Amino acid sequence: MNETYREPIYNMKLVAQETGVKPNTLRAWERRYGLPRPARTEGGHRRYSQSDIEIVKWLLDRQQEGLQIKGAIELWRSLEADGQEPLQSRPTSESSFSLETTGQTMACLRQEWVSACLACDERKAGQILIQALALYPPETVGLDLLLKGVAQIGRAWYSGEASVQQEHFASQLAVRRIEALLQAAHPPTRAGRILVACPAEEEHTLGLLWLTYLLRRRGWEVLYLGANVPTARLEEVTRTTRPPLAISAALRLPTAATMLEMARSLQQEGIPLAFGGRIFNRLPPLRDRIPGHFLGSGLEQARRSVEELMTAIHPTPLPKPITEAYRQALGHYRERRLLIEADLAQNPDLFQKPWFPAINRELGRDIVAALTLGDIDFVDDSIDWLAELNNDGYAPAKILDDYLGAYYQTARKRLDERGAPIVNWLSGRVGVSSNEGGK
Repeated sequence: MNETYREPIYNMKLVAQETGVKPNTLRAWERRYGLPRPARTEGGHRRYSQSDIEIVKWLLDRQQEGLQIKGAIELWRSLEADGQEPLQSRPTSESSFSLETTGQTMACLRQEWVSACLACDERKAGQILIQALALYPPETVGLDLLLKGVAQIGRAWYSGEASVQQEHFASQLAVRRIEALLQAAHPPTRAGRILVACPAEEEHTLGLLWLTYLLRRRGWEVLYLGANVPTARLEEVTRTTRPPLAISAALRLPTAATMLEMARSLQQEGIPLAFGGRIFNRLPPLRDRIPGHFLGSGLEQARRSVEELMTAIHPTPLPKPITEAYRQALGHYRERRLLIEADLAQNPDLFQKPWFPAINRELGRDIVAALTLGDIDFVDDSIDWLAELNNDGYAPAKILDDYLGAYYQTARKRLDERGAPIVNWLSGRVGVSSNEGGK
């Protein structure tokens, strides 16, 4: 760079006009972080060079990508410590990186971030994120590093190679980063507020949070309510805000059932629901049980579907009706569930197993959810998921079969003809003939 580029010739007023950063902010950055580093006249007045102006613009770019000013300064220092010139380190649209090279680089960054999360090293994980944001747009970092990284750790937990604590650690880091990106998003430019909320009992927010960010980046006003939103609270918010669209997601069968309650409440208020989530990807027939618009199996597809719903009127699809037999089975099972579980607790071969309380609780919740949604066969997905787990907190497949056999025998004793959907389903799971399965 030539000497003119570094010559301190501009006063603070001009720098503020050029960058949009207020003089008080420039002074605070200099005082706290030492950036930029203006020269001083004999009278003590600050004088900035073109290089100083570019530094300020560089820091502003990092803030637009979701970094706080402290993180942007840390990135600058890190690049300098590695012998790089920060103003020349970020690729532009004219850079010569190939797709193969950038894809491989992101894969390496993601693997380093996953390793840092598994080691519960928050500082290193944060540094890797800062490096990724210096190289890639925030949309790429969010999807290819954060979401795919958390999914990779989730698969490791599923196979017994990671603990639930490690999975929670990574998820919370990802949530905090996406929340920081949301804070840096531009004000909305499109008409119409979108309400986003997880149904009651749903604690997994990452997918909805990222969809919120994608929509805000596209100029939509999004009111994000977060995890585990009771229907009563949602009703209060909708009466106040009257959004033209609500969005929700469920990962497990029980929260798909609470989403059904949410959808019915919104329907009464005349507010359409758009929905998605892992359980609807695993069980496509479940989509027909929710009075709403299925958004698709991917987040980018979901974003496009939301924009289409916001720009054109689409009648809400009617759900498949719940039969009277299922309504009776649901009420009857709720009455007798505690008796069934109490009987199972008397079985020493089951009760003394460390996995028994969790399995007993989850199966009961899944049966209630399946009956609520109108198809007891939906429980198969949850049972198959548990059987495939290689995790100390859950029962291996053979033990799970033994547990279901005991549950079947107890259900036959405690349920009358109203419980036929449950007893018949259990008989199929444990391989009992239909004649033996009846009373």
